[in-house]
Amino acid sequence: MNFEDWYKRSQDQAKDHNISIAELDWLIVAIAKVERLHLKLRDINLSGDQVLELDGLWQQRIKNKTPIQYLIGKTHWRDLELDVSSAVLIPRPETEILIDLAVGMNDPNSDSIWVDLGTGSGAIAMGLALGIKNSQIYAVDCSFEALAIAQKNAAKYNLTKRIKFRQGFWFEPLSSLKSQITGMVSNPPYIPTSEVNCLDPVVRDHEPHLALDGGIDGLDCIRNLIQTAPEYLISGGYWLIELMAGQAKTVRSLLETNGNYQNIQIHLDYDGVERFVSATLK
Repeated sequence: MNFEDWYKRSQDQAKDHNISIAELDWLIVAIAKVERLHLKLRDINLSGDQVLELDGLWQQRIKNKTPIQYLIGKTHWRDLELDVSSAVLIPRPETEILIDLAVGMNDPNSDSIWVDLGTGSGAIAMGLALGIKNSQIYAVDCSFEALAIAQKNAAKYNLTKRIKFRQGFWFEPLSSLKSQITGMVSNPPYIPTSEVNCLDPVVRDHEPHLALDGGIDGLDCIRNLIQTAPEYLISGGYWLIELMAGQAKTVRSLLETNGNYQNIQIHLDYDGVERFVSATLK
């Protein structure tokens, strides 16, 4: 099979399955190590074995709905290229807003401690480290496999001194930091259990359910973070999370009822969806 015939057939498959041609091009550039300009000009000379390798991966995308990021083993987020696997969620563009919100909250003239709870690929922790210069970041995840990926990503950008990794659930591995943390950021599991199996197969069949399933109403982990954060945050410390569309007002109510928080705010994502909630500790 020559490349040109395979490429045309694969483009037709992409259209038939409502997949962006850009994903096919990304696969070719990443796996075959060709320049995008050469691909655009069709100035490509691949062996039959290389074309077969590409086709094997592309058929996984078509038939198994495997995310292209997992097939390549990488994704782009903010200005970072991150390693990813099925052990971690693929970072979404809207999650970048968490970094912008945290940077806007932080006092740039003071040293600070920020934590990323449920770090996954390490994206948020790395964004915090790069955006908040006078900070020490702690990245926590209960998954050993996820932490291994996060540590590899941090090492790639020379951030291993700025980010300390801890294995465990939420605040549990950070007992030595009680009443010392400037800000907590988290993109926790928030999808109701009954809805997980209704997700797009690209997500449902490949991304870790541990990072998706938030319990009966999707708020189990968020309730935990509301309840436990006051032990760890400094007075005036920041509480900041991402959540599911439709949950923001409920979370705001939970924060109000807890009684330890003030300045509770709902923030929108790029599409105008209520996607984030922030608060400060009294």
